[in-house]
Amino acid sequence: MAFSLGVGTTPFGATGTTSTPSFGFGTSTPSTGGFGTQAKTTAATGFSFGAPAATTASGFSFGGAPASSASTGFSFGGAPASTATTGFSFGGANTGTSAFAGGSAFPSFGTGLGGTSTSTSAFGFGGAQQTNPLQAQQPQQATSNLENIASAVTLPQIYGDERDAIIAKWNQLQAAWGTGKGIYNPRGSVEFTPDNPYCRFKAVGYNRLPKTKNEDGLVSLFIKKPEAEVRANQQQIVDTLFVIFGSKPQLSVCVEGIKKLPDNLTEFVIYILERPASGPARRIPSNETTNFLNGQLIQLKSKLVVENIVPKMGFTEQALKEYLDTPQEGIHPFLWEQAKLDNPDPDSLVPVPMIGFKALHQRLKHQEQQTQAHQQRLDLIAEDLESLQQKQVNMLAKLEEYKRKHIQLSHRLLQVVVKQEISRKMGYSIQAEEEQLRVQLEKIQLELNHPTQFKGRLNELMSQIRMQNHLAGTRADFSYQMDPSLQQEIKHLLKQQQEGLKHLVNIIKEDAQDIQLMEQNLEASPFSQR
Repeated sequence: MAFSLGVGTTPFGATGTTSTPSFGFGTSTPSTGGFGTQAKTTAATGFSFGAPAATTASGFSFGGAPASSASTGFSFGGAPASTATTGFSFGGANTGTSAFAGGSAFPSFGTGLGGTSTSTSAFGFGGAQQTNPLQAQQPQQATSNLENIASAVTLPQIYGDERDAIIAKWNQLQAAWGTGKGIYNPRGSVEFTPDNPYCRFKAVGYNRLPKTKNEDGLVSLFIKKPEAEVRANQQQIVDTLFVIFGSKPQLSVCVEGIKKLPDNLTEFVIYILERPASGPARRIPSNETTNFLNGQLIQLKSKLVVENIVPKMGFTEQALKEYLDTPQEGIHPFLWEQAKLDNPDPDSLVPVPMIGFKALHQRLKHQEQQTQAHQQRLDLIAEDLESLQQKQVNMLAKLEEYKRKHIQLSHRLLQVVVKQEISRKMGYSIQAEEEQLRVQLEKIQLELNHPTQFKGRLNELMSQIRMQNHLAGTRADFSYQMDPSLQQEIKHLLKQQQEGLKHLVNIIKEDAQDIQLMEQNLEASPFSQR
């Protein structure tokens, strides 16, 4: 298997014997013996990087060729990629260079607070970022580092005998794990990191593309404090930021949101609102706010324990195209192309490399944190649904009560209308329409009172209910529901019967007294003596 390092065609090392293979960069060899191992033939064998292999014999091989040392870096939630040009960063350490690939600075938006020059930001500091003079040396250093790694895993020149092959295999194992130190000559060594092109523990995931713009002015401050403490001291943090921004009355520090993150971090999202003396209020662009805060990073660390500052803004079309067209450092171009093809939603997601266990563990913690936030939101939604269901039950109960009251009021209104109609028709003879209505009502009354109709069925159901209550032992708990007007009629009837009984008892008593008086008179009369 051949690996391309893209470092030219200059031979790296001399042609070896049957026990020591030779290695070339950018050259084709007649036979290939694998990766860092000896060929099985007696002829001088070579190991080619960047040239096609001529035979099928292969030995120990690793993932793929490294990306170009000048490729654009891209970081989500960790340190920025160590490339010549720093890429767009999400949650990673700010490099102080352009936020987009290519090294171009952000343009200035509007007039600044410190002047009208296009190179002056809204906070009186330079809007264009200064180019690091060491960046010009980074591509050469990256290329040299790749050459040293290749020397360590293929042809270390330490002892000049078979021990170098054993050390090469050990370096290959360290490079595959992405950890350790590889010695390639008595005076040189290289540190193996997960970013090296031969590390096997790497994959590509997908992150959601941010939808915010630079004009929204959103900036994330990553504070090394728990979320509860940050929320409790929110006003104090805002006041401190207002002082850091110069306590200018035309500037206001506004909080957009607070989010809990792993490792006891809290994301504090702010934007700066500028209210000039003339004209409408506007938000300071995200890049200008970030540049100013990076200059005040020492104060932010000492006063607010801020660990990182990241602008929350999305890609431009050109920057996104540059990012997708350039494989990330340590990712094989084939793997990067396949990741772009497997993207489930290219309009909303972007491939992100995960190199090493640390990056995977960090992504897992973020996913667990997001899952926990989703679960909390679902719990709140469930509580709201439960509250709404309880309100619905109460509303249904009130609705039934209002229906019952409506029926009662309808009956009372009907009685009033009947009495009013009676009083209005008093003294008039019954009309033909009224007679027909009376006949119909009597017919309906006969149907209701018929034993086989509604009243008979109702009586049968009542008797069955009484029987069931009696069998169940709940006879004492049974209660009748009676109309109030019927109760008054029954009460009035019972009262009349009680008065009739009292009157009858009084008559009987009077008659008894009369009979007794008649008996006394008869005994005292002369006729009784005879």
